[in-house]
Amino acid sequence: MHYFFTLFTFFIFLTFIALTNAGNIGINYGRIANNLPSATKVVQLLKSQGITHVKIYDTDPSVLRALSGSKIKLTVDLPNQQLFAAAKSQSFALSWVERNIVAYQPNTIIEAIAVGNEVFVDPNNSTKYLVPAMKNIYRSLQKHNLHNDIKVSSPIALSALGNSYPSSSGSFRPELIQPVFKPMLDFLRETGSYLMVNVYPFFAYESNADVISLDYALFRENPGQVDAGNGLRYLNLFDAQIDAVFAALSRLKYDDINVVVSETGWPSKGDGNEVGASVENAAAYNANLVRKILTSKGTPLRPKADLTVFLFALFNENQKPGPTSERNFGLFYPDEKKVYNVPLTVEALKNYHDDPSPASPVSGGGGSGGGGVSKSTTGNTWCVANPYADKNKLQDALDFACGEGGADCRPIQNNATCFDPNTLVAHASFAFNSYYQKQARAGGSCYFGGTSYVVTQEPKYGKCEFPTGY
Repeated sequence: MHYFFTLFTFFIFLTFIALTNAGNIGINYGRIANNLPSATKVVQLLKSQGITHVKIYDTDPSVLRALSGSKIKLTVDLPNQQLFAAAKSQSFALSWVERNIVAYQPNTIIEAIAVGNEVFVDPNNSTKYLVPAMKNIYRSLQKHNLHNDIKVSSPIALSALGNSYPSSSGSFRPELIQPVFKPMLDFLRETGSYLMVNVYPFFAYESNADVISLDYALFRENPGQVDAGNGLRYLNLFDAQIDAVFAALSRLKYDDINVVVSETGWPSKGDGNEVGASVENAAAYNANLVRKILTSKGTPLRPKADLTVFLFALFNENQKPGPTSERNFGLFYPDEKKVYNVPLTVEALKNYHDDPSPASPVSGGGGSGGGGVSKSTTGNTWCVANPYADKNKLQDALDFACGEGGADCRPIQNNATCFDPNTLVAHASFAFNSYYQKQARAGGSCYFGGTSYVVTQEPKYGKCEFPTGY
């Protein structure tokens, strides 16, 4: 291990990280409910949480007006019911764009249009109208010179894949390739757009809880799974599902198409047969996902990819049909109180403790910025390395902690008490925690450029004991 890293270089390193966030976190603002706050209040809530990207499922004028001047970037939706008209009539598409997009630009920043939503599973079978509708919407944007500012795409469900396990076998359903996927991917390539994908590890876990580890589904520490097809080790189900999509794109020679995760989430409540639906699991899934997206890059198959992820959803929606889980994907109750704590920004991650307890109501500015500081039942906290952090950044942070930082790194030297397990994450965790405890667990002392976070349960790496104070 290298232990010579100047303080000056480390500050440059921190500045670089701050200027180059790995990915973006957005949120889906669904409104299938009769008890939600006004759109104006919702925008205040979004701003208080530092949310900069929002996706809605229509073009409701009250929402578009409320977002005017907010600087929040918006993705809107052309509903499935209007695909036929948009595909068959260029004049309809032009009128729709002028009424719902042009009329609000540029004060309301519309960054993308989702043409339909999970069209391939739509019982009304509007699949054949999808690509023509996308093209007509794009031509309408061209007419108003907005085609370079607004992307046109369409969210697909993971069920659009014929194979998704293992990830290396990922492929699109054969019957959709020629009539839909190839022309759609050609369109995305030609227009510089991306493929929107709705990904829900919860549903995979719920259906296969006997074979899928909960830790694997929730981004917790686990041995991972090696994909025999590509030799890559997967430490979480989310990455495995995304890489199945990337593999499907690669199979058709569309490696240049990027992916935006247009929906993902975990329910805080479910029916008796909905295994895994709980506040604790929802908090763990979303917090660990946010941590991964904001502090590291890509997936095992595409390690350099910058992922944008839209969490589902902003509110619990009491009028959604189906099982109980469908009405309990929200991060907030309709009264704007948090269902559980989730940090939504890099800044909020600095002081986030893995405790799902909800904070005080955020309406009126009383929130905690996406993740309040919670104490463990013993009062002890530890600082550990983020296993999804870039390995070079993690090594640099370790060098600083053991060098200029003054952490006690003697126990992780060769043949010392905490040398095993001899992994970068284990050694960095010990060094980070040593520094954190020596700083009396002061706010911001467990950050290391986003490569670490605070936990309320003692870390376990082999037989090594982590100190709680000096």
